[in-house]
Amino acid sequence: MTTVPAATAPAVAVPTQSTYQHRVAEYWNAEENPVNLELGKVDDLYHHHYGIGAADRSVLDEPDPGRRRDRITAELHRLEHAQAELLAAHLGPLSPADRVFDAGCGRGGGSVTAHLRHGCHADGVTISAKQCDFANEQARARGIHDKVRYHHRNMLDTGFETGAYAASWNNESTMYVELDLLFAEHARLLRRGGRYVTITGCYNNTYGQASREVSLINAHYICDIHPRSEYFKAMARNRLVPVHVEDLTAATIPYWELRKEADHLVTGIEDAFLDAYRNGSFQYLLIVADRV
Repeated sequence: MTTVPAATAPAVAVPTQSTYQHRVAEYWNAEENPVNLELGKVDDLYHHHYGIGAADRSVLDEPDPGRRRDRITAELHRLEHAQAELLAAHLGPLSPADRVFDAGCGRGGGSVTAHLRHGCHADGVTISAKQCDFANEQARARGIHDKVRYHHRNMLDTGFETGAYAASWNNESTMYVELDLLFAEHARLLRRGGRYVTITGCYNNTYGQASREVSLINAHYICDIHPRSEYFKAMARNRLVPVHVEDLTAATIPYWELRKEADHLVTGIEDAFLDAYRNGSFQYLLIVADRV
């Protein structure tokens, strides 16, 4: 059996961070949002993204308050896990000997999903020390810590081995970084022919500048949502060639409609997402690209 070594990099106390990245790290170190934690408790898969697919709205008709709460939580988690499975399905044909890179891994659900689907080794990176510790503990609890590892590092400068990865991805984390710097690091890490996937919210250039709703989302999450066109320009500059693009906007609206009615999980940003999706100023995209 081939043994794949753990990713290595110079030992540092914390990742190299700009002032803005330090603020982002502080935000996620302090974050205890029920919409992330309660959904993850359903099956110990903690995702930090939204959902896709038709929602079972019958959960709202449950008369018992406690059971209604549990059913809504489980349904929202089902939708967010469907999104993670969609991304993992586009990572390409992977073997258990392959390594994949999860950029901006959060509490680690995406890396676990990829590993369970493909049997591959996964390295997740987060700028939040708290998220990193949590994710590694989850991997140990699942008994997969020999193949799924999380690292407290900057996804723009990981220090991982050049060309070591068969696939890599960002799941709703591209809005925290400059795209050229991000895609340059992915292109460095991926072997030739490797697969990059992102699912992300982007503002629609045909609408014009970022809408009021997009600005509200930026302020809420301390992020900077990029225009749709910039993804493809930055990929082209960094040897990433799109092979599949899918508009998931219509598919994510049912998640947001259900979440808006989940009193125990609402964060106040639900209307901004729904309004932006419906007025066409914001899109939810899946982009799959090959490293050439």
